[in-house]
Amino acid sequence: MKFVAPGDEQHLPLLQEQAAAGDTAAFRQIFLLFFERLQRFAFSIIKSEEGAVEVTDDVFVKLWRNKQTLPDIKNLRIYLYAATKNNALNYLSSQKSGKKTTLETDFPEYSATSPSPEQILIMTEMMARMEEAVGTLPPKCRIIFNMVREDGLKYKEVAEILHISVNTVDAQMVIAVARIREQMKDYIQRAGRTNAQKKSMFLLGSFLLEAVLCN
Repeated sequence: MKFVAPGDEQHLPLLQEQAAAGDTAAFRQIFLLFFERLQRFAFSIIKSEEGAVEVTDDVFVKLWRNKQTLPDIKNLRIYLYAATKNNALNYLSSQKSGKKTTLETDFPEYSATSPSPEQILIMTEMMARMEEAVGTLPPKCRIIFNMVREDGLKYKEVAEILHISVNTVDAQMVIAVARIREQMKDYIQRAGRTNAQKKSMFLLGSFLLEAVLCN
């Protein structure tokens, strides 16, 4: 079996064929490729860490039980996200859990060089502000934003998974970006920092947000 590094989906068709034939090592690679992302996606819907694990585990259990169908799945990524969404909605309908935890948002590196202590401080504050801003988005808007920003899905893929139009995805992303950018501007203005610090924080925020729009 060919080993696949985390995040590498190039060899998925081969892994699907191998797993369909009962190769547990190949199925484990599929699990490692998607489990963490699907768990985050499930959590964004049900807001329960334990529930998210349960929902995601169930997706893979069912996938293994029906492994003979794996070669027929043309886009496994979309298939798994759709299955996770359906499981999460079923979970919500049967559970009354409403736990709230802090959302995590990953950020690209600020620069290729080692950050200075000042840059580390700026990055830390910006990450906290971004996390807070994302957490205040409406549920549907937040889910779409995280699917694009954290999971790297294309607008078309998000639309297929959530059964909405690409235009709806685009509109929700515009709303998310506008709200987050506005909160960043307010924070920078209230921070009372030097011009250099303000510029660094604003450029960092703009870079993150514009990266989201380049879909």
